[in-house]
Amino acid sequence: MKSESMKQEKTVSDILVNSAMKTRNHETCDLDDPCGHEHEPEREESFLTPMADAVYSLLEGIGEDPAREGLLKTPERVAKSLRFLTQGYRQDPEQLLKTAVFTESYDEMVLVKDIDIYSMCEHHMLPFFGKAHIAYIPDGKIVGLSKIPRVVEVFARRLQVQERLTQQIRDAIQNVLCPRGVGVVIEATHMCMVMRGIEKQNSLTTTSAMSGEFLTNQSTRSEFLRLIGSK
Repeated sequence: MKSESMKQEKTVSDILVNSAMKTRNHETCDLDDPCGHEHEPEREESFLTPMADAVYSLLEGIGEDPAREGLLKTPERVAKSLRFLTQGYRQDPEQLLKTAVFTESYDEMVLVKDIDIYSMCEHHMLPFFGKAHIAYIPDGKIVGLSKIPRVVEVFARRLQVQERLTQQIRDAIQNVLCPRGVGVVIEATHMCMVMRGIEKQNSLTTTSAMSGEFLTNQSTRSEFLRLIGSK
């Protein structure tokens, strides 16, 4: 019985070593979307192993048995999941935008709305999710439309507060394109308010960050808010 128990109690580190030999690290970046840093499998394992060991301790701390069948690979899975959910730390949003900037004379509002957003609250490490609406008024430069939701993704894949996330998206677009103005609105549901704490299931948090004509021109701001509210 003792030898069988010892076989089941295979360390998290051993599991990760075997896993690293079989799989390579996959960053969610296209060739034209720089991540900022690339990790070889050996280096990725150096991050995953202590994270998985910490999850193992957490399981023990809540009264679970990490050695039971259903939890044997949970520390490894959680570590890999967290690396994916926080990959924004290893990506450069401004460099990403710079790969698709084009000279154009178009000078009216460009709006990309209803961008799905998934992030994690830095206070409880619980998800918050919703929609982002982003507009800018070009001043001789436009950006490939797909880069706007990609920038949202980079900042969202970090531990965040919604207020800072909104400002970071605005600032990245403003810094790279130097447009006449940027407007960002995010509407999100926070699981730290839904499944714990105050437990208000229908609460929705809205934040906005604007610059340039979106701040100084009432008609521009009104047009932006009207457009994101239309279906």
